[in-house]
Amino acid sequence: MVLSDYKPATFESPLTVQQWVYAYWVSRCIYVVAKLGIADLLKDGSQHCNALAAATNTHSDSLYRVLRALASLGIFAETQPQCFELTPLADCLQSNVPDSIHNQAIMRGEEHYYKSWGNLMHSVQTGESAFEDLYGMNLFEYNKQNPVVGEIFHQGVAAIAKEAHIPQLSAYDFSSISKLVDVGGGTGSFLAAILEANPTMTGVLFELTEVIEETKNSGETASVNDRCQLIGGSFFEPIPEGGDAYLLKHVIHNWDDEQAIAILKRCYQAMKEQGRLLVIESIISPGNEFSWTKFGDVNMLAMCSGGRERTEAEFRDLFESAGFKLSKIYPTETDFSIIEGVKISNIN
Repeated sequence: MVLSDYKPATFESPLTVQQWVYAYWVSRCIYVVAKLGIADLLKDGSQHCNALAAATNTHSDSLYRVLRALASLGIFAETQPQCFELTPLADCLQSNVPDSIHNQAIMRGEEHYYKSWGNLMHSVQTGESAFEDLYGMNLFEYNKQNPVVGEIFHQGVAAIAKEAHIPQLSAYDFSSISKLVDVGGGTGSFLAAILEANPTMTGVLFELTEVIEETKNSGETASVNDRCQLIGGSFFEPIPEGGDAYLLKHVIHNWDDEQAIAILKRCYQAMKEQGRLLVIESIISPGNEFSWTKFGDVNMLAMCSGGRERTEAEFRDLFESAGFKLSKIYPTETDFSIIEGVKISNIN
């Protein structure tokens, strides 16, 4: 049998309720093969499970059973008895390929993550974070105290963010901005991409001091260092002044309305008159329309105290409360939109 002849079984579309009930079985199998790096081991061609098990220090027959189950969905293919190859669906589980979800699959499957989802009933009953109920601290504190897990989280988040860079650069015209301040911009990969695409622009990366030190060591912004300042601090305190535009990418959804407004007000106070606010987040679609963002919102409920995804109307209310008018929403070819606000009023 050759791979081109392989016709995987497929679920009905849409999935039945019963199939959704068992869906976590699939995600756990994907986590296991991602954590073991199976896709990377198959990048040069088919391998027998005995070889894969030896390379990953696992039990050959048990690994075979997991791979056989995934192959029935088209994720890998058993082309000879107990021999597996990559398929188009499995390609993205490699660690160093375009559109890789390797780090995301590991991040979402780590013990603290799936246990929090297992504790979702606590959030529904109390409105409180399932994660914090289990671990007695928020996710960011946990990551800091558990560096290995924290690094997995940062790699997973970075993978999600980088995947969206090109669509977001294409969706919005940054060229009219002279000075862009990226608030909570991680290690600066998106700011660097914006500056590279706009050679007359200057930028400021404003992040926690420890992240700024990491950025200096990683060289993420090295290509634009002559036009990019790295400043440490908290966005709940005064932030760098004088920007034409202030960017908040995947920041606001981590906070409740009161804290989100406080962050937006800090941007308001720091920016020039007629300055622009650029918030990059997912927007919950109306009615019964399907959107993964609706499940992302449940994820925020479970994982972050006060965190939530928001509707367009909710973003408009946040902006207004902080002294901005939501002027336009720019969809991208991802789940994220660029939400533009303009400074319109005096606030305290």
